[in-house]
Amino acid sequence: LSDYGVLFEEKLSLLAEALKERPVTWSGTTRAPLNNQNIYPKTERGVIPLRVGVGGTPESVVRAARIGAQLALAIIGGDPARFAPFVGLYHDALNEFGRDVLPVSIHSPGHISDTDEQAIEEQWPHYFSMFGRIGRERGWGPTTKEHYLNEVHHGSLYVGSPETVAQKIAYALKSVGATRFDFKYANGPMAHSKLMKSIELYGTKVVPRVREILSQEV
Repeated sequence: LSDYGVLFEEKLSLLAEALKERPVTWSGTTRAPLNNQNIYPKTERGVIPLRVGVGGTPESVVRAARIGAQLALAIIGGDPARFAPFVGLYHDALNEFGRDVLPVSIHSPGHISDTDEQAIEEQWPHYFSMFGRIGRERGWGPTTKEHYLNEVHHGSLYVGSPETVAQKIAYALKSVGATRFDFKYANGPMAHSKLMKSIELYGTKVVPRVREILSQEV
């Protein structure tokens, strides 16, 4: 772990070069160098897009821009609008590095059911268990139902009916200028049937509704 920063930086830069599907010449301190090395298999597209998840550090945002990776904002708490400055920094960095504008996405957790009340109650015990474990590992205090409900109603937990979740997603995308939303539907050991229902509602109701909301505001 003492070499984490160097390892991550070098592995990411090598991955970015490999995904261009051109001969790679690369050297670093954590592995043997590559000299005009072809990497297989190739794809019909000729290049594989790279998205880098960022949790809110300026250094990570600038690094994504430097290697030409798309930015994925991993937002698990608070109003997503507070991440807007990172998107501004990303666009400025892309310009500074002479790169074209690249898309920004959001990655956040949630659960969808037929009603807000049902979704909230289905998700709560699993949220409590999962964040309790994460909290113990990271030295946080225990989570509470009040905190959970605050994230559902005002933060970055996309829990509720299809209409509620669609409205929240549309707001989040607009608030930071993102064009893609990745919905983390599995949060703790929830029953498979409930997960499948959440996926179904997301694809059949939430996604079309988000597109409708955004199209009305163009």
